[in-house]
Amino acid sequence: MKAISAKVTPGLNLGAYMISSDNSGAKIVKLVSVKRAKAKKGKQVCAKIADWVKVSVRKGIPDMKGKVFDAVVIRQKKSYRRLNGERIAFEDNAVAILKDEKGNPKGTQIKGPIAREVMERWPSVAKIASIVY
Repeated sequence: MKAISAKVTPGLNLGAYMISSDNSGAKIVKLVSVKRAKAKKGKQVCAKIADWVKVSVRKGIPDMKGKVFDAVVIRQKKSYRRLNGERIAFEDNAVAILKDEKGNPKGTQIKGPIAREVMERWPSVAKIASIVY
């Protein structure tokens, strides 16, 4: 996975509820795990912007409910610092659900903005976004 150009503060604990911002059929998802995360022994891992995560669908279309999917964190409320000194924070926590391990999104469009760091690491997700901040 490519490194991103920001000093990102982890902002999402395991069990956090987030909005699924794409049109895949899920509405509300719960963070189950963070893929490729490293932490000190005994410390719980946290997710941050542009991370590859596993989510469980809590609300959405009936055939997706309760199923576990891979996803990418595209927005987080907790502010983080870019290398040019500016701090970025969004008004909600949101993910885009992936359909395969290569990073192809399940939906065809993303509602709302995504972070520039997501565009660097997941170009196929950024293609279906309307706004990049």
